[in-house]
Amino acid sequence: MDDKSLETRLNNIQAALKQKGYRLTSSRQKIVQSLLSCGGHITADGLLEVIHETDKTVGRMTVYRTLELLSELGLIRPVYQGTGAAHYILLDGGHHHHLICSGCDAVIEFDECGLQDVGKLLAERFNFAIEGHLVEFYGRCHNCQ
Repeated sequence: MDDKSLETRLNNIQAALKQKGYRLTSSRQKIVQSLLSCGGHITADGLLEVIHETDKTVGRMTVYRTLELLSELGLIRPVYQGTGAAHYILLDGGHHHHLICSGCDAVIEFDECGLQDVGKLLAERFNFAIEGHLVEFYGRCHNCQ
């Protein structure tokens, strides 16, 4: 991810925090920057290790609380892909998509989304205000077929 894209995404997260009455403190900024720089597929402990490579002052509980806050705001989501620990993913534009190979556990991200109409139908049918979505398709990659 280039610096401009990273900065734009950081600014979007900062705006979302501010809109809900939260500040992007120095520790939160380091956490978010580390999350963005690693692509958002990381455990809380893995994220703490990345942060501690440059700054050991950010505590474990600060990381966990920030991840919880970002999850509550719909900016990230924890996913459990058979590893036991949650991996946190970024929800750019309120959605995220994976193809997961049940043979080798490869995870392929894709951006194409044709679920807007399905979301509208579900929202109307169940009187539900959809804020985002995470889609995972399971199958076999080319190498495992």
